[in-house]
Amino acid sequence: MLNNKSLLLIGKHSFISSNIYADLKNKINIKKISFEKFLKSKKSFLKKFNYICNCSITKNYIRNKYQLKNDLDYFIIKKIKKLKTKYIFLSSRKIYKAMPNLKEGSVKKPKDNYAKNKLITENFIQKNLKNSFIILRISNLIGKPLDNASKRKNSRTFIDNFFNFKKNEIVTYNNHFKDFLSIKQFTKIFYYILKKNLNGIYNLSLGEKVYIEEIINALNKNRNIIFKKKRITKNDSFYLNNKKLLKKINLRVSKKDLINYCSKI
Repeated sequence: MLNNKSLLLIGKHSFISSNIYADLKNKINIKKISFEKFLKSKKSFLKKFNYICNCSITKNYIRNKYQLKNDLDYFIIKKIKKLKTKYIFLSSRKIYKAMPNLKEGSVKKPKDNYAKNKLITENFIQKNLKNSFIILRISNLIGKPLDNASKRKNSRTFIDNFFNFKKNEIVTYNNHFKDFLSIKQFTKIFYYILKKNLNGIYNLSLGEKVYIEEIINALNKNRNIIFKKKRITKNDSFYLNNKKLLKKINLRVSKKDLINYCSKI
C-alpha cells in the first residue's frame, strides 16, 4: 500500500471514480466526494491530498461550445492552485485527428464541442499549474458500471450502447479499428502513475489496433445480438501511441487481457 500517497476523487457516482475507488482503496489512502461537496471543502482539508482527480462533468460541457461556467476543472484548479497538490486531468483521445499511432505531439483536430472543450481546459491547466499536473488522454474504456455509478451519467459510450441492445436485435456497425482499454487495465495503469509520481501529458491506452468486430465477438458471447457490417464510407480509425507512459511506469498491457475481460462481462 502506498501509505505516503493520498488521492481525492471528485465525482462520487461517476463510472471512472467508482472503479478507481473500488480497485485502489486497499492500495492507497483515497477519498471520493461530489463536486458540490468539493466546493464547500476547506483548503485545510484539500491540502491533505497529494493528488486530486476530477471525474465529474456537465452535459453542457459535453454538448455546447466552451463556457467557463460549464468547466468544472476550472473551478477546481482556481481553488487548489496555491496548494502543494498535483492535479490529474482526464482528457480525451478525441482531441486528435483520427489516424494510427497518435503521439502526444500529434496534430490536434477536435471535431465536436466535447473534444474542443477538453483541449481548452488542457491549455488552461498547463498555464496555471506549471509542473503540478498530469494530463491523461484516454482511449475508449470498456466496463460495466458499478452499483449507482451511472445514476448521473452525462454521456453515452460504445459500451453503454452495447448493453442496451436486446437479444436477437439486428445492429449494423463499421469495422473501424479503435483503441480500447478495459477499466481494469485503466485502474492498474492509474495506480502505477501515482506510484511513479509522474508529471506532464500522456496517452493512456492499449496502444494498438483493436477492430470493432473483435470487441463485438468477445462481448456478444452469451447475448445473441445480431451484428452486421456496414460498408465503410468514412474512415474514423485510430489508435494512440502509449510508449511514453508505459516506459515511465515500466508496465505492459495486452490485447489478450482486454479480449478476455470483454468475454467475461
